[in-house]
Amino acid sequence: MRYPDVTLYYDGKQQESISRKTFTTIDPSTGQPLANVHESSPQDINAAIASAQQAFPAWSRRPAVERCNILLKAAALLRERNDELATIETADTGKPFSETSTVDVISGAEVLEYFARLVGSGGLNGETTQLRDSAWIYTRKEALGPESLTMNQWKAAPCLAAGNCMVYKSSEYTPLHTIRLAQIFTEAGLPPGVFNVVQGAGEVGAHLISHPEIAKVSMTGAVSTGQKIASTAARGMKYVTMELGGKSPLLILPDCDLETAVDGAMMANFFSSGQVCTNGTRVFVPRSMKSTFEQTLVQKTRDNIRMGRPMDASTNFGPLVNKTHLSKVRSLIEHGKHTDKAKVLYDGASSGQRVDSLARTDLKTGYWCPPIIFTDCTDDMKICTEEIFGPVLCILTYDDLKADYIDNLIARANNTPLGLAAGVFTKDLNLAHSVVARLQAGITWINTWGESPAEMSVGGWKMSGVGVENGRKALDHWTQNKSTLVDMSGSVVTAFEALAVKSKL
Repeated sequence: MRYPDVTLYYDGKQQESISRKTFTTIDPSTGQPLANVHESSPQDINAAIASAQQAFPAWSRRPAVERCNILLKAAALLRERNDELATIETADTGKPFSETSTVDVISGAEVLEYFARLVGSGGLNGETTQLRDSAWIYTRKEALGPESLTMNQWKAAPCLAAGNCMVYKSSEYTPLHTIRLAQIFTEAGLPPGVFNVVQGAGEVGAHLISHPEIAKVSMTGAVSTGQKIASTAARGMKYVTMELGGKSPLLILPDCDLETAVDGAMMANFFSSGQVCTNGTRVFVPRSMKSTFEQTLVQKTRDNIRMGRPMDASTNFGPLVNKTHLSKVRSLIEHGKHTDKAKVLYDGASSGQRVDSLARTDLKTGYWCPPIIFTDCTDDMKICTEEIFGPVLCILTYDDLKADYIDNLIARANNTPLGLAAGVFTKDLNLAHSVVARLQAGITWINTWGESPAEMSVGGWKMSGVGVENGRKALDHWTQNKSTLVDMSGSVVTAFEALAVKSKL
């Protein structure tokens, strides 16, 4: 194995699974084993939750500025060990090092810094209202308690900053980073029990979510998984936030800058090999520029996407995360070709997208799926309605000569039960704002795609999620409100007294 055993983590230290059961995590670039992972038993999960419970009273009462300083230290350690952590993330996920070393670890540090400073500067302060001369109301934002989480820094930062403790379960396909993250938090000064790690598949998550002491569940994943989790959480009246799937529309308007729009379409479909919830996979292109858009897109895709060893500096496109997902994506691609009968504009698998060179190395057994571009798609095709979560771009055209083309275009864009993201490319900013205002999505972009800074609240509409991540608004989802009314008049006037006075008159 390339890496030592991945254990559990609670009480501020690594812990072996009580059951001694393990599973193997795989390098998606080669299909070869990376490490054995300890599988959490129900007893392990209970122990991690108990650790969080024990730590919660002291951590939640700790002054916000002290929590701030600890999280800032953790962020500094992430930055200091960027390359080490990025290497682990590349092995774990298959993402190119050129991506993990410039985006993944750094964005995690930025989110920690944002919420640490927000909380440290009064971000959890409540409100005060003067009700009358002798009475006033004040509110407090109080921590929830132990949380169950299925992502890392994006969710951990506001959770911990708000004074909560957490039990973190990563995907069973990408567990390598979990212990290093926990160790960094401990080194930064996080008390034992505040950040805990369990490992395993769906049954581990199910036990965690249904535990009566878990106050909130937060996850990122498929709509079907989110529905199951929300149903279980509802039985215990637990708080939830969820970022679920999308089938997001990217609207190319006739006056846009062609090069910028093509670059946006590529970012919206091929970044992280298409494994991004917010992917803009339905690319609406005006018929008047369809030919030039397609030519430019194919040329840029052929020239700029480089598959190869994920640790090579020149590689910018990695494999899919696991074999099961690869099979799903390939199945949908075949459906697009043979059942939907969409036109294949470009297929990296048959266009020399370094596939031959991969086949002559140990990468031939990896979970590689080169980019593919379909065109002449229609709104009812399966590849245009079902989330694929892979490097599959679908071009849909619209008639921009019709007077009401904007209205029709927006109607088509919104014709989905999902509402995670949407975007528009145009030089007319007044029009852009007007279009974005009518798009049914929680995350929208104008003349760009994909950037989600810590300052920007992001979350889905419709079936794409509940609540938001990041930004000031996120703290509201990690706290519970307490309102207090203070009366200083020295007496209590009740309805009974009022009636008694009236009866004497």
